[in-house]
Amino acid sequence: MALSNAIVPVLPVYDPSSGLQGMIYSAYFLGAFFLTLPAGMMSDRFGRVPFIRLGLALTVTSGIFLTMATGPVPVLTLRFLEGMGAGLFVAAAMSSVNSDPDHIRMSGWLMASLNFGLIAGLLGAGWLASALTFPAAGLLLFTLIAIVPSLTAFFIRDAPIIHGRPEPDSVSAYVVQYRWLLVSSLILIGVTGVLTSLYPDYSGASPDVLALWIAGMNVATIAAVMIYSRTTVHPVPVIRWSAILMGIFVLISFYSPPGFLVIGALAGIVMIAQMAYLAKVHEHQGTVMGLFSTTSYLGMALMPPAAGFVADSQGFFAAFLLTALCAGFVAVTIGRCTCAGGSLEDPGEPGRGNEQ
Repeated sequence: MALSNAIVPVLPVYDPSSGLQGMIYSAYFLGAFFLTLPAGMMSDRFGRVPFIRLGLALTVTSGIFLTMATGPVPVLTLRFLEGMGAGLFVAAAMSSVNSDPDHIRMSGWLMASLNFGLIAGLLGAGWLASALTFPAAGLLLFTLIAIVPSLTAFFIRDAPIIHGRPEPDSVSAYVVQYRWLLVSSLILIGVTGVLTSLYPDYSGASPDVLALWIAGMNVATIAAVMIYSRTTVHPVPVIRWSAILMGIFVLISFYSPPGFLVIGALAGIVMIAQMAYLAKVHEHQGTVMGLFSTTSYLGMALMPPAAGFVADSQGFFAAFLLTALCAGFVAVTIGRCTCAGGSLEDPGEPGRGNEQ
């Protein structure tokens, strides 16, 4: 995760256009989008560790070449490959965590760890970019660090998980069954990507200052997931109110960077709530977590470049306003998940009360 965010403080170095900066940022998530569902499905059949290993190896390899790339096209391609590695790793890791009996608390630790990596990438790359004349110094540093877990992953063992590969019809059924939850994942996680990709060009701040602002969002996410993963609040109302508040604070962020903090906290709460609800699917947890990760990555892949092109053509306020309206859309549609009662520990039987 540190490697994925190490490019953010130096995005303007690669191209001055907000649209292309958004594409470079989102190429990572587009790559993850393409592989996370297949990886989740295959982890149900073959086990999780092989895909954790492969994902880490691909991440390190693409990171090495990314430190030497300069033009937008090579950078886009390598960011895409780097994202594919993340898709392999995240789907398998989330499936493992969400299958654990203590999945609520474990998911909090997983999300906190991922966001700590994002913070390290932002701050480290931002500081190195300001202190050195080599913009890719942060990329190089975190690529070298990533070699350590990629090697230690070969000492991890797990028992094969034999459920049989889910049929396409069962995957489609999961999509229909949890459609509004998946839409909320796409949009609300995508909102954080929009702010992260727009702010370098919008603010004109130096890389180290940008890194501090965006890192604050990840710090808030860590705090929120660690606190919320120990509560017993039902997921659907939490997602609805988080969407409303996120829309409000997107507009506040247009005028003041501290709005990042609240958005980061809300994003963390949303992710834990969504994972808690989906944890009730026991048979094909890899597939369900693959779908969840797919929609999250799709939001990060589509929304930042779309907002960037809106900013280029209509101005930054229009881009922020459109993003806030998207969050409002979730607040309306998540209400179609009519499941009532329950808590994070018992959100209701999957497939009941989650239909329109």
